[in-house]
Amino acid sequence: MPLAYYPSPGEIVLCNYGTGFISPEMTKLRPAVVVSPRLRRRADLVAVVPLSTTPPNSTEAHHCCITLAVPLPKPFEEPENWVKCDMVATVALSRLDRFRDGREPGGGARKFRTGKVSAAQLVEIRKAILHGLGLGSLTIHL
Repeated sequence: MPLAYYPSPGEIVLCNYGTGFISPEMTKLRPAVVVSPRLRRRADLVAVVPLSTTPPNSTEAHHCCITLAVPLPKPFEEPENWVKCDMVATVALSRLDRFRDGREPGGGARKFRTGKVSAAQLVEIRKAILHGLGLGSLTIHL
């Protein structure tokens, strides 16, 4: 079920890249960090960057390694994640969802949650995005 609210910048959600993207673009369900605020007259679009637990072959300025204070639920529970800041995408809110996080005790209702990066981590992610867009000289303004 897609999100029923607009996620805040720094929130980690599941993004379904599997519809409408083609390789070498991201093409599967993957955690992603929200990097855009809600903009007027754009309520159904969200800018995100995907996370990966696999380090890049060669670390570049558009890569950012973060350690999550609270790991995501399985199968995304690795605390160290690489943010693929060269793969920023503006996606429909309907592509985003929360992580399933077990059930209430006694087999009750399913629990859902999202993750979060710190304010300092979000600044580093935004700097890496600027590098990925060829705008690295602007990072001094963050």
